[in-house]
Amino acid sequence: MFLPMHLPVLLGGFVLGPVFGLVIGVISPIFSALITGMPTMDRLPFMVIELAGYGFVGGLMYNKLLPKRRAIDLYLSLTAAMVAGRLLYAASLFVAAEIFNIPNGGAIIAVSAMITGIYGIVLQLLLIPPIVYALERSGFLVKYVRTRKTA
Repeated sequence: MFLPMHLPVLLGGFVLGPVFGLVIGVISPIFSALITGMPTMDRLPFMVIELAGYGFVGGLMYNKLLPKRRAIDLYLSLTAAMVAGRLLYAASLFVAAEIFNIPNGGAIIAVSAMITGIYGIVLQLLLIPPIVYALERSGFLVKYVRTRKTA
């Protein structure tokens, strides 16, 4: 309901970039499933695809396509990542429903996930921007994460 795995994946994409965001998005649900049993194995492949999209698109938008580091860039990147992740999730469900001949299976599950995840979406919009903004303002990212270009 609160989509707790999405937070570190989105942060990883914003802080470390698209490649690490993608890797974190793939690894997080697998480790979570092994340790906590969530997501369940029947949902795991779809969550891997969704979270990989979150991390990659968030990192790509914020670090490559909108590198000015304005507040609006952060919200645009976050929104694009959330939409892309959900679209990838829905697309993977539609493909699975088609392969396994489940009528309306993809559509029903995708809409249901969106409705039950609304609290998590709000949480992401409230938490991610201030955390990234604080990391940017503190200089932590430049000092410890991002390399400085030297002449």
